[in-house]
Amino acid sequence: MALLLGIDTGGTFTDAALLDNSAQNGQQELVAKAKSLTTRHDLSIGIAGAAEAAIRESNCQPEDIKLVSVSTTLATNALVEGQGGRVALIAIGFDRKDLEKAGLADALGQDPVIMLPGGHTTHGAQAKPLDLSELENQIEDLRDSVTGFAVAGYFAVRNPEHEITVRDYIFAKTGKAVTCSHELSARLNGPKRALTTVLNARLVPMITRLIEATHKMLAAHNIAAPVMVVRGDGALVSAEFAKRRPIETILSGPAASLVGARYLTGAEKAFVNDIGGTTSDIAILEDGRPKLDPDGAMVGGFRTMVEAVAMHTFGLGGDSEVGLDGPALRPEISLGPKRLAPISLIAKQFGEPIHAALDQQLKSVLNGRHDGRFAMLSGSESAAGLSANESKLFERLSDVPQPLEGFLQNTSEAASLNKLVGRGLVLVAGLTPSDAMHALNHHDIWDKTAALKALQLFARRRDGSGNAFMDDPLKLAERIIERVQRRSAEIVLQTAFEIEGRNGADLLQHELVQDVLDQRASKSTKSEMVSLDMKLDRPLIGLGASAHQYHPKAADLLNTTAIVPEHADVANAIGAVVGQISIRFDVTISQPAEGRFHVTGLENPFAEETAALKNAEEFAILRATELVQEAGAHEFEISISTGEKRATLESRDTLVEATVTAVATGRPPIID
Repeated sequence: MALLLGIDTGGTFTDAALLDNSAQNGQQELVAKAKSLTTRHDLSIGIAGAAEAAIRESNCQPEDIKLVSVSTTLATNALVEGQGGRVALIAIGFDRKDLEKAGLADALGQDPVIMLPGGHTTHGAQAKPLDLSELENQIEDLRDSVTGFAVAGYFAVRNPEHEITVRDYIFAKTGKAVTCSHELSARLNGPKRALTTVLNARLVPMITRLIEATHKMLAAHNIAAPVMVVRGDGALVSAEFAKRRPIETILSGPAASLVGARYLTGAEKAFVNDIGGTTSDIAILEDGRPKLDPDGAMVGGFRTMVEAVAMHTFGLGGDSEVGLDGPALRPEISLGPKRLAPISLIAKQFGEPIHAALDQQLKSVLNGRHDGRFAMLSGSESAAGLSANESKLFERLSDVPQPLEGFLQNTSEAASLNKLVGRGLVLVAGLTPSDAMHALNHHDIWDKTAALKALQLFARRRDGSGNAFMDDPLKLAERIIERVQRRSAEIVLQTAFEIEGRNGADLLQHELVQDVLDQRASKSTKSEMVSLDMKLDRPLIGLGASAHQYHPKAADLLNTTAIVPEHADVANAIGAVVGQISIRFDVTISQPAEGRFHVTGLENPFAEETAALKNAEEFAILRATELVQEAGAHEFEISISTGEKRATLESRDTLVEATVTAVATGRPPIID
């Protein structure tokens, strides 16, 4: 027996799927699946829980598992929620004004930036000598206050010499992870490349922990199979490859879900909405393949240079924060984008202290501002670089949830708590759609009684007239579920508008669009002189453990068909092991002066165009071969393509620039 173990680590659950790779028709057969809670303080616990349950169900032996592949939404969730480690950006040859471009300043926040003289020209020549003085002055302080470093040099894709010098210096002085921009993208646009590098450096500790947790689980079970990780484009790479380039996993889970959706349904053309604990990830299948984003992955409001599925990620999931928004006299239920730990979950884990706090709040005549909210340490990230107020609050928290009502003394402490949550150091618990699902008996894995208490506390919140928001906690639960269904339809519709090149957010709020959704939601038969309707041109595939509760209604609102496959709850884990390794490497040829052709990555220029193209192809094949082997493929194929920009100068056809692309594809290593 040859089994493939797929693991998907999400914000709430870790899924496992075992597929038999020995079927005669070449189609892997699902033999077992399982779920376990994601344990952020030690990811190996959740991974082991899911894997062990799947192994028990299949009655297989450790030696039967020939390949392990991992997908994750942790990186995506971190960017959506603004979390991650504290990093330092070393910008070589940049101006301060460059930090305001591509959202780089917003991504950095309060993280330190060091500007160094240096950088190169568009053709790879040194623009200014590299000067390390400022870095040398600050390196000792940075070593203890950041989790990693991002290095971005001006035109480093044309000559990475300065980035490499800075990288080697930092690593020698600190021993901490350093990400260079030229390692992540060969495309121009320095600020955008610097942004991608910052996000990559921020994610290194998180992805490293995930991979180490996977290896820990495998060692404990005497499983000797190689470990792969799903990239954001659905391709597989080796674990070591992913540890150095974690930014490429920012849409790993969603990409795996698309691969899994295609595998489970055979659909050629469809919208896919994968709802998890933190996010809803929406993309399309076109001709049976995930559609890629030509402009780079957009996650958490940042446009990166990562080649990934054209995924539209929204902060809507089973663990979304339930709040009140809108006019004071007629507030409406709001959802997300922040993730909370469901009250029903922490009550299941910690029991009586949670119930005692909820009961005390329910007995009070006055509503507390933080009723039904708790906070606890997540154990996820380094606490380096905290302010004095943040450190004091951090030290008062523990691994056991504490009621926020009474714990937070003032608005300053509330702001500090938000900073700690943003760093991924603290987890807040409160009312979520998952609690509503438990209250309505749609789920039964956690504590229903605690969920009902949290709903009761929320329902008695006062509107602008002093009246309770709702008088029945079960009706509130129904309203929350209806709101998730409506928002699920809205974000699919917004995605469709944006794919067509329209302003999706604005169109979604248009009065006529909302009227159509309102009419379909109520099945209104009201007479209208002008009747409008909308219809998607393809079915909606719903994935996720709660897909059957949310997506059929969402599809109905959109006047299309819903497809919720049998194993929608583990589609990501299935998609993690049915993909291929695929590596792309680009080489640019430019002509800075007539008869002088420069090939990126090669030191000496060429006098003839044909010689430059030939050497560029050879170099592209060489690097693609090295990278695909580094990514884990032993057998692979390489295809070459060339794109040219030409112009007529003085009646002569002249090459302005050319890009030679080598794509290497192969299957991951399955041990004998």
